[in-house]
Amino acid sequence: VREATGWVIGGVPPMCHVADLPTLLDPTLLEYETVWAAAGTPEAVFPIDPERLRDLAGATVADVTG
Repeated sequence: VREATGWVIGGVPPMCHVADLPTLLDPTLLEYETVWAAAGTPEAVFPIDPERLRDLAGATVADVTG
């Protein structure tokens, strides 16, 4: 994980990876006013509007829950 993203497991943020990786956003997250995303360490998170997160991360909305 660190080699592909530049971040440690448990703290991988949805953007700012060292490689160009696809980012997926589950559509159910768009139902919330605020979601919490990893911020670089397993102990760090930040609140964000899910649509803003989608835009900043360049995420594709995809059902990942099956």
